[in-house]
Amino acid sequence: MSAPPLADQLKRGLDAPVCLTWELTYGCNLACVHCLSSSGRRDPAELSTEQVFALVDELRRIQVFYVNIGGGEPTIRPDFYDILDRCVASGVGVKFSTNGSTITSACAERLAATDYVDVQVSIDGADAATNDAVRGDGSFATALGAMDALAAAGLARFKISVVMTRHNVPQLDAFAALAARYGAQLRLTRLRPSGRGAATWYGLHPTNDQQRHLHAWLLDRPDVLTGDSFFHLSALGDPLPGLNLCGAGRVVCLIDPVGDVYACPFVLHDEFRAGNVLGPGGFTEVWRRSPLFLSLREPSSAGACASCGSYDACQGGCMAAKFFTGLPLEGPDPECVLGHGEQALAGAARTPPPPGPSHSVPVRLGRR
Repeated sequence: MSAPPLADQLKRGLDAPVCLTWELTYGCNLACVHCLSSSGRRDPAELSTEQVFALVDELRRIQVFYVNIGGGEPTIRPDFYDILDRCVASGVGVKFSTNGSTITSACAERLAATDYVDVQVSIDGADAATNDAVRGDGSFATALGAMDALAAAGLARFKISVVMTRHNVPQLDAFAALAARYGAQLRLTRLRPSGRGAATWYGLHPTNDQQRHLHAWLLDRPDVLTGDSFFHLSALGDPLPGLNLCGAGRVVCLIDPVGDVYACPFVLHDEFRAGNVLGPGGFTEVWRRSPLFLSLREPSSAGACASCGSYDACQGGCMAAKFFTGLPLEGPDPECVLGHGEQALAGAARTPPPPGPSHSVPVRLGRR
């Protein structure tokens, strides 16, 4: 008897996540208009260095392959590089995202000399005007300065990470050219209506025509990374590289700065909080036995999408995108490329939930 397809096995969950997103801090010196965690102010209850180290040791024991560290701007924690070193020494790989504001030449050289570290510099436009409208004045120049430092230090294949909006989809070729200029790898991700993005998503998310253009563009460039952000585009007929399914609570999850565990980075809301790493049994107990995660691993119904011939391809789309636009989880993705999401968004019964807690007061770098 043959084994079930890999995607079907992963839907049932794993003993440990393949990777997890770990927001070390909500502190940030920027105030990006689409920030999924409404970052700005550090939470006084952030996990201490010792608690972070203990969690790294636990992740090593259960064989988490790598952590995707973010925030906020994670490098503003004074112990950031100590945490990085602890992960590397433990055999837990690190991918971290930065706005580049703290990446000096010395920092770049340190990163280049560290194994198992993958650096992503975030921009949201291929020029200052487009980028700074989302990320703040001067942020594009700052990011380019960080890229210059990383390239000069010889950091091989750092990544340029872009959240796609209707204003930067026309710049796809320019993003690819920028990555080629630095010898970097381009990574594109989907805009979700969470955090500050709950208010700006309606004016920023790509149009249906732009989504179709993005799909065709990505199919022609399999070296561009997407991290399964755009599996809803599989309804167009050709799946993008990747698992093409929602891994929330199955193969991925998020740990926030105070140790709360959520199903995915885009649903920072009490409804999708599974527990806390400081509780009995730690992260392992939350991952393996929390009622929320166990329920997400149960077979799901196609719901309102049952009559659509593309359901098996797109899996109904993104849970977070539906939740924060007030659509039922068994309904269509709000950006359904076949138009079903637009119809659902026009429905009178839709009540979007309030966004999660806001930390939206920017802080100065280095302040604890």
